[in-house]
Amino acid sequence: MARTTVIEGRVWPVVDASGTYLNDVDTDQIYHNAYIAVTDVDEMGRYAFGNLAGWGDFPTKAEPGDILVVGANFGAGSSRQHAVDCFRTLGVAGVVGISFGAIYKRNAVNAGWPLVECPDLLKLELAAGDVLRVNFKTGELENRTRGKLAAARPFSRVQMDVYLAGDLFAYGSSLGGKSAGRLR
Repeated sequence: MARTTVIEGRVWPVVDASGTYLNDVDTDQIYHNAYIAVTDVDEMGRYAFGNLAGWGDFPTKAEPGDILVVGANFGAGSSRQHAVDCFRTLGVAGVVGISFGAIYKRNAVNAGWPLVECPDLLKLELAAGDVLRVNFKTGELENRTRGKLAAARPFSRVQMDVYLAGDLFAYGSSLGGKSAGRLR
């Protein structure tokens, strides 16, 4: 099945009570290590944000197609793949953030789950429930509810190739053993 390079969905800005984006949300806050023994990906969603104050009920509110909007250095910390998979299990379409922890970003790209970096995120003036349109090719972001625009970093060629293939394994299989030359 072909994947779209433009998504549109209801947003969940990950903010505190004052409306300020939370920075440095680490993988333990996204997916607590108390549930690290859960190996069934389909079960991981129920634990998303279970260790982030004020966000424990997110799994009961999130709907397929929703988009997370996050502050700087989201996913800092460990290489916990659960912290990516829990959102994918819930059907979250992707995440737009000011920046991401390096390992978290790599895990998401490898899983074919869209992360979009937007240092100018605040220009969008997003509020919970607003509708955001995200173009992975161009990096164009539009808050459809408020008519605000911002420019994000478009997907790199490798990120786009892996995303379109479905994940890194599918991408590698599609190359038929030619991966070293293809990734340059």
